[in-house]
Amino acid sequence: MDSVGRVNPDMRIFYKLNEIGKDDMCRILFSIMLIAVPLISGVADAQIRLPSLPLPTPSIGDLPEARTSIRNTEIGVDTRMLIGVRITRQREQVRRYPDILELDPAGSTVVRGQLVAIGPSAEALAAIVAAGFLVAGERELAGLETKVVILRPPLNLTLVAALARLREIDPVGIYDYNHIYSDSGNVTALQFAPAAQRDSAGGSAASSAIRIGLIDGGVDRSHPALRNTTINQWGCAGKNVTSAHGTAVASIMAGYAGKFQGVAPNATLYAADVYCGAPAGGAVDAIVEALAWMARERVAVINLSLVGPPNLTLERILKIISARGHIVVAAVGNDGPAAPPLYPAGYAEVVAVTAVDARQRVLPEACRGPHVAFAAPGSEMVAADDKGRLVEVRGTSFAAPIVAALLARELTVPDRAVAAWVIAALAKEATDLGASGRDPVFGYGLVGMKYRNPPQRAR
Repeated sequence: MDSVGRVNPDMRIFYKLNEIGKDDMCRILFSIMLIAVPLISGVADAQIRLPSLPLPTPSIGDLPEARTSIRNTEIGVDTRMLIGVRITRQREQVRRYPDILELDPAGSTVVRGQLVAIGPSAEALAAIVAAGFLVAGERELAGLETKVVILRPPLNLTLVAALARLREIDPVGIYDYNHIYSDSGNVTALQFAPAAQRDSAGGSAASSAIRIGLIDGGVDRSHPALRNTTINQWGCAGKNVTSAHGTAVASIMAGYAGKFQGVAPNATLYAADVYCGAPAGGAVDAIVEALAWMARERVAVINLSLVGPPNLTLERILKIISARGHIVVAAVGNDGPAAPPLYPAGYAEVVAVTAVDARQRVLPEACRGPHVAFAAPGSEMVAADDKGRLVEVRGTSFAAPIVAALLARELTVPDRAVAAWVIAALAKEATDLGASGRDPVFGYGLVGMKYRNPPQRAR
């Protein structure tokens, strides 16, 4: 493997799968895990051919249902980007910070000793406290007319048992782990000359009226591509803790410097940092608070290039946000085509985005499923980082902001009816790829290809 993580094409593993059963799939996924974990240590490089499975189809708003068939084609997949890699990274975090993090029964990372509730009644909360739980935090989600409550279990209960006890005390309440969500893309070591200062061609009065929400890591406002962009920040107690991932996503949406240009240069960004450089960064309680801030500011379109497990607390807030006319866009993730859906992209209220390369081929590591709504560029392209450079990026993380910015150009204030119309209009404009109509690989099709900034644009 070279310095930028390219795969040695000489090492390839192929699985030829046409019709498979449940037991076969379990054995395949287990094999992938066995292969992916040692690859992190550089033991071997491989490509895997994975199956495509028909899945039930949800709908997004009033849009037509997706076709559930996927062409049975051979796909080479870099196994380092499959499900085992993300899980291994999470477990390494738990090993490094055992006093802060732990794993839930499904193997997902959670904040140690914390459970999250949304809007429990006063009676339920009193009963919970009487059962020995400690209220570790309680914050009103102004703008959503509810509150988030952080609970710590009694010392004699494990986190698993504590969650079961909460649901027993209050069967109608919403209680879950404080799950950790991670980014879904890679900012590579390959870098280019520092971006030039913004010139007079960038942005316009019209684009300055566009407002886009970003829930991610911190954004480097001093980067040449973002220096003149209006960025309203939230989180980290007012501190600006920059990250390469958050800065890259922001630049794709609203950056401009020399030949580099985002989808909506000069747009106003509302950037919520839910990581703050902390081991427990990206937790559900921070994400729902960030969503509440977006609701208060009436930011119509919100991008989350984050992935993780299903979570009842997050799901509830997303339902509220969607019902109020906001559009939430999320990356589908990079666990591979046979992986189960990742969230929040897997929720029906979210516009899920996959990624394609320069030749309009879906990235082999991109997740698939009937929840996929759109495809956008996510490879062989550059974006800003938090060191003043333009760097090469890859992953569904960097496709989602293209779709979010396109939607934000049409939806300026939250409105449920207009939001459905805007999504339908973008679907109509999309270039149909793969199976005819909506499909689980490309969704309604490809959008935003002209906004891909190829590496040569940075030179």
